[in-house]
Amino acid sequence: MKKNIYKLTFGFSLFASLLQAQEVIPISKAEVLTKVSEENRSIKVSEQEYNEAKADYNQTNSVFLPNITASHTAISTTNPLMAFGSKLNQEILTQADFNPTLLNDPSRIENFATKIEVQQPLVNFDGVFQRKAAKTKMKAMALKTERTADYLEFEVEKAYMQLQLAYKAVEVLEKALESAESNKKLAENSFKQGYLQRADVLSVEVRVTEVLNHLQTAKSNVKNASNYISFLMNENQDIIFQPTDDLKVSMMGLEEKSISENRSDIRAMELVANAYETMLKADKMTFLPRLNAFGSYELYDDQIFQGNANGYLIGAQLSWDLFQGSKRFGKVQKSKAEFEKSKLQYEEYVSKSQLELNKARRMLMDAENKLKLTELALEQSKESLRIRTNRFQEGLEKTSDLLLAETQVSQKELEYFQTVFEYNFAHAYLQFLTKE
Repeated sequence: MKKNIYKLTFGFSLFASLLQAQEVIPISKAEVLTKVSEENRSIKVSEQEYNEAKADYNQTNSVFLPNITASHTAISTTNPLMAFGSKLNQEILTQADFNPTLLNDPSRIENFATKIEVQQPLVNFDGVFQRKAAKTKMKAMALKTERTADYLEFEVEKAYMQLQLAYKAVEVLEKALESAESNKKLAENSFKQGYLQRADVLSVEVRVTEVLNHLQTAKSNVKNASNYISFLMNENQDIIFQPTDDLKVSMMGLEEKSISENRSDIRAMELVANAYETMLKADKMTFLPRLNAFGSYELYDDQIFQGNANGYLIGAQLSWDLFQGSKRFGKVQKSKAEFEKSKLQYEEYVSKSQLELNKARRMLMDAENKLKLTELALEQSKESLRIRTNRFQEGLEKTSDLLLAETQVSQKELEYFQTVFEYNFAHAYLQFLTKE
């Protein structure tokens, strides 16, 4: 048994030395929040989604701005119509060109045309509403980006508290290991003096083994918590962080706050519903006619990039798509269904948020009551261990009772810090849910 304990102790020492070989960096919660806000990938992805929505909105400028194109065309032809038209555009037509023989069988002619075209929308009702919907979507994405930052702030709160809790567990278990090893030495001396049986010594050794196992798990939890913080900060995950802020009860008094409709994610859901409503109106507007102005300026010559002859054309066009095989009717029906669905999703989201708030309030109340009880239980278990240790040293207490008291103290300490974590987490969650 002793040989196995020595192996386990050596293994744990090796594990601890490996942890010490890694870089340990003290870090505060404020530093984590700053780095996450600057480097977190989720925030950057959300910002790019906003940029996508902004680009979609910028594309709708075409509803008001003109479409301008320029082209240069070169042809060589003996086609009667094209040849006659090319000479006419180049302003080189003569009386001789009206000879029927030349008209029917013209010589080859080269024509180079430079053309600048402008198309200006004047009345485009569906485009106006599509632009409005795109702007609403852009605002919604901005609010989503804001809520993503809020969520990551809450996630940092939780991750940092998990790191604090992991270190508290290591601290408690290291003290428990020190106490267990001290009792083991005392038990071995008592066994040599004939005061204890071998079974009592083995019980103490089992206790040392258990504490070593729990301590190794706690060390791994420190590494896990550090890795997650590194992930949030988008940094190297081979670093072990050590919190500079202590784990203690937080007092914020947020229980009386309620869900606000101005909360960024709720407001974003509302704007999405508004965008679908606007798109429904836009699809309905496709039944109305469109009015567009157009114009062109043209340069012609028989030499490339020359323009001895020129002309222009301006006009306006009123167009009306009367029937598209019921395609527009189906599109309106789809837009209406999407709008109704978005309203239901908004109502469900608000209702679910209220449900989460009620749950968080009860979680806070439970954690507050549990905090009082675990604090009292910790004090009582410490006092019980003190009494039993004194009696054990005098030979008046059983080894099993001492081990039970010692185990209970470490359990109550871990339970107390776990309850502090739960209490602070409930506060942070309430703050996240009620933030405007």
